Order: sequence, then C-alpha cells, then structure tokens
Amino acid sequence: MPLHIETPLVPSSPLSREGLEVWLKLEALQPPGSFKIRGIGHACERHAQAGKRRFVSSSGGNAGLAVAYAGRRLGLPVTVVVPETTSARARALIEAEGAELRVHGAAWHEANALALSLVDETTAFLHPFDDPLLWEGHASLIDEALRQGARFDAVVLSVGGGGLLAGVVEGLKRNGLSTPVFAVETHGAASLARSVEAGQRVELSEIATVATSLAARQVCEQAFELTKRHDIRPVLVSDRAALQACERFLDDHRLLVEPACGAALAALEVADLTAFRSVLVVVCGGAVATIDTIRAASAALAPAA
Repeated sequence: MPLHIETPLVPSSPLSREGLEVWLKLEALQPPGSFKIRGIGHACERHAQAGKRRFVSSSGGNAGLAVAYAGRRLGLPVTVVVPETTSARARALIEAEGAELRVHGAAWHEANALALSLVDETTAFLHPFDDPLLWEGHASLIDEALRQGARFDAVVLSVGGGGLLAGVVEGLKRNGLSTPVFAVETHGAASLARSVEAGQRVELSEIATVATSLAARQVCEQAFELTKRHDIRPVLVSDRAALQACERFLDDHRLLVEPACGAALAALEVADLTAFRSVLVVVCGGAVATIDTIRAASAALAPAA
C-alpha cells in the first residue's frame, strides 16, 4: 500500500459558473495534510527498498511533515532541519510524527546546508521539490483523478519550487494528455512567471508573500524546462486574494487550506478560462494553517486601494 491515500474528487457548485465546471482534487485530506506525501512517500519507499536506514529533510513546512510521517510509517528515523522562521505549530506537528527536529539558520538555504551535512551512506536526503522520484509520485494525482472519472480540459495548481507542477505534467503526459496547466503564484513569490518572462530561470532577490509554501527564490530546472514543452500558463494573484479564497473555501466546503492553496483557488477569478468547459483544481492543502493565522495575515495587510 502506498503511503498516500486516494483523495476525493468532488464538483464545486460555489466555484463553478455558467459554462465552466470546477472539480476539486482534495489533497488537503492526505494524512500529513498535503499532496507532498505522494512524491515524498514514493521516494521514501524507494530509498528504504534500496537499503537506506534514515531520512533527512530540510523543510519546515509540508515537505518536512510528509517526510516525518513517511518515516514513522516505515519505521525509520527522520531528522528534519528547519530555519528559525518556522512556526511553532509546524515544529510541533513534525515532532508529533516522531522526527528529530533541528532549528538552524535564518532561511531555508542555511537549514538545507546543515541537512546535507548530515547525510551518509545509510541516509537518504529528501528534497522538498527538486527530485525525479517526487515528480513520479506526484504524477499519481492525475492517474487517480482520471481513474475516478475526471474529465477536464485544464488544470489549475499552485507553484512554489515546482515539484507539483512537474509531477502533474508527468501525470498528464503518461496518460497521453496535453492539457493546459495554469501555474499560480502570488506577486511576491513569482519565480516561475519571472523566469518565463525572462526566457531563462531567474532567482528572485527577495520573497514577499504570506503564502510561505510558495516562497522559493527559484523554481527547479525541470519546472522551467517544462514551460518550453507543455502548455503552462503562469497566473499571478495577490496575497489578499489568496487569503480571501481560503476563508471562502472554508465557508463553502468546510475545509481549511493554507494561503499557497488559496492562490490556486483565487486564480479561478483572474485566469482567462473562457476557452475551457471543465477545470481540475488541485487543492494542495497545508496542515500548518489555522483560521486565526489566516485572519491575522489578512489584518496585517495594507488596506486595499
């Protein structure tokens, strides 16, 4: 049995409108709270089969939580290195899965450097998004949606480092589909959109967004290269729109998601979907968000002009 579960595929009356049917793939219902367990669980199983006896990760968010969950399920020890900015709630969730938690550095790249230094011949390093094993595992989302009877002519998803995007495109291709993908970022974390504009992969000088799961200064090379071979359409939304989408989704579907996921939901209002009849939205999840943090982030934003 894989470490991820089959998540519901449901139609959304509140998000649908005349001429456009919206289907939701509810990855927020995965046991660790996000789609990450698809790829990370797949990678951890492969590493365990290859004889690795320990896992190390460098993410204080959904990826770190997924590694901790996978390690517990597989009976292998896990060390997760997080930066100092990682919230108390995220730290507690990782430790609740039985992982060793180390706090190091002011940013992810510093935590990542320490994590890499802990790797030896019996240890597998789990990157949060840049790993072919992850993309292969994430592709199961499309396999599953099609098996559940989904019929869609576009996909909408959020992009941080690009692992979900790479996996979804792999899933489409292995099912013989060339379906367009709307790749959503917030304005303050638009590493993919800026790369597409520049015609080369760029690194953002700074990140300024409440959608911390999208806060990758640079998308992985695979995600950028796919924009040259697949119909990938960058979409940008504001932090305010992402947060408002989280609250609406809670009201409409009784499910709380993080701002990174709210960005994909918000894109339904700004993306040009006039050419499509049915879209699949990846409700990617986020175990760290609470309604209090969502509302505090909204209150902290500058007043709308």
